Amino acid sequence: MPLVSAFLVPGSPLPYLRAENPPWAGIASGYRAAARALSASRPDTILLYSTQWLAVLDELWQTRPSLTDTHIDENWYEYGDLDYDIRIDTELANACVAGTREIGITSKAVDYDRFPIDTGTIVANGFLNPGSRLPLTLASNNLYHGFEDTIRLAEMAIKKADNLNRRVAMVGVGGLSGSIFRQEIDIRNDGIASAKDDTWNRRMLGFIERGAGPEIISECEAYAKEARVDMRFKHFAWVFGALGRRVSGARIHAYGATYGAGAAVIEFKM
Repeated sequence: MPLVSAFLVPGSPLPYLRAENPPWAGIASGYRAAARALSASRPDTILLYSTQWLAVLDELWQTRPSLTDTHIDENWYEYGDLDYDIRIDTELANACVAGTREIGITSKAVDYDRFPIDTGTIVANGFLNPGSRLPLTLASNNLYHGFEDTIRLAEMAIKKADNLNRRVAMVGVGGLSGSIFRQEIDIRNDGIASAKDDTWNRRMLGFIERGAGPEIISECEAYAKEARVDMRFKHFAWVFGALGRRVSGARIHAYGATYGAGAAVIEFKM
């Protein structure tokens, strides 16, 4: 099997840029634990889907071999800039562009200088792939794709990786509950925005940790609605598709808040 590890991680830059802040330190620590697990699985490539890379007309795949620049997050710019240096597995990316036709989805390759890489991709790569040791294959979040479409995209990507004899780590980048504090807060006192959001997050994390696949799928729609989950939890669909539509359990390396929103670092059992 080409899949050697799978993770669900947050895309907020706050734990990355201010890891010393107590409420965010646990998330940063969990990210570092996930990085060690990813490295130990010895992948050739990281297949990464970020909810923050938004697409509309087609599914987009990054095919430029090298991406280097400085990004300023549109929401959290006061906390610092995000430098990145990302390598791309162009062979696998192009295979995925071609492969989407087999599942009735249209795709386009993205290959131009200074393409605006999203915050979630930069944060996940910075934490999980320090020094950009491994190449990435980056898939966009098409706003018109639903949960099932995203599952099928991941299944196709795993198939193409297998055809190329790639060992891959699957990474879905996105948050949990989506409500943030609208007023300025003391970041040292950050926490989940509401008890309701926290209850829903912990309920879903419990299902994932126990490997309760049917419960996860049956509750996803309600969870997404009631907790305003980041992009309807499509980043989980990405990992779920890679795992063959089953969850055997997971290790929750961290759970906490990013300015009120829910965030978790999850390593899935293989």
